[in-house]
Parts: sequence; C-alpha cells; structure tokens
Amino acid sequence: MTSETIDHSTLTRLVEAGAVRAAHVIGQKGGWAVMVQYGTLERPLAAQRSRQVRLFRRLETLVAYLKSVGLARFDVEASNFDPVPLKTHTRPDRAEALKRTHEAAAYDQWFRDQVQASIDDPRPSVPDEDARRIFTDKKAALRARSGVAS
Repeated sequence: MTSETIDHSTLTRLVEAGAVRAAHVIGQKGGWAVMVQYGTLERPLAAQRSRQVRLFRRLETLVAYLKSVGLARFDVEASNFDPVPLKTHTRPDRAEALKRTHEAAAYDQWFRDQVQASIDDPRPSVPDEDARRIFTDKKAALRARSGVAS
C-alpha cells in the first residue's frame, strides 16, 4: 500500500462530490483495510489520530462505516485475511493516569463537601476582626504570665 492516505473527512467529501470510482476492502492480518479509488488515484483510508492505515477488526463494522459515508457498493479481497489480531501497543501508563484522575476527582468532591458543610454549619460564626482581637488578647495574656516582653 502507498504511504499517502485519506482521512474520514476527505472520504466523505469525495463521496458527496461523486468522485469515488470504487472501494476495495482488503483483508490482512488482524482485520480489514479500505482502498478508495478516485480520479486516477487509489489511497488507503487512514485512522484520524495516528494517520496510519485504518484497520477494522470486524467486517460488519467496516460495512456499517462504508454505508454511513455513502458507499454501499465495494469489492472484498479476503485471500490474505488472517483473523489473528495484531499485537496492540499497550499503555499501562494510561491506567495509572486514569487512576490519578479518579483520585483527584474524589478528593475534589470531598473538599467541596467539607467546604459546603462548613458553610451550612448552624453554629454562630465570629467575625475576623473579633477573632484577631480575641487571640491578640490571649497571646498578650500568655506572654504576661510567662514574663516575656512583647
């Protein structure tokens, strides 16, 4: 297959313009790829994020995708199809990141609950000026008792 690919939005625009001459579904190890003919070119469909050739694991999924973009007629080449999935790249770091995200969300909720409980506390509150005056007086009294000069 060629290194140049087309993405979903390009394929959609080509179908809407009536420029797609043919679509070929090609079986390979791990799934199914799509080759799209338009004009004198033939390009594989690419995955949107990786820009690599998009591989559909199930033929039913691919058929539903092609029908959704407006391609109901295509041919299928299954001679090289091997249902054994390709070894996928695992991302154990993503599991850890997701765990940290959930922990942060749980802490955030706990913190918000604590703040709300404090706001809803029916006990009378003391204005800041009064609290500062009370503790300044207590501090002065402690210093006077211990004999430390201010």
